[in-house]
Amino acid sequence: MHPDIHLRLHHLRAAELHERALAHRPQRADIRTQLGWTLVALGLRLVQQPPARAARIA
Repeated sequence: MHPDIHLRLHHLRAAELHERALAHRPQRADIRTQLGWTLVALGLRLVQQPPARAARIA
């Protein structure tokens, strides 16, 4: 196969794969929202735990 044809096919395939990846990528706002709710849930769990007692050193 001629190198120019091979390179052109490679570029076409790469562009196709790039378009597919963009179609399946989660939106940035969705990730931020999910992270925010995860941090809220973690904070609520930490607030509900009794405070840790300090160890006495005698």
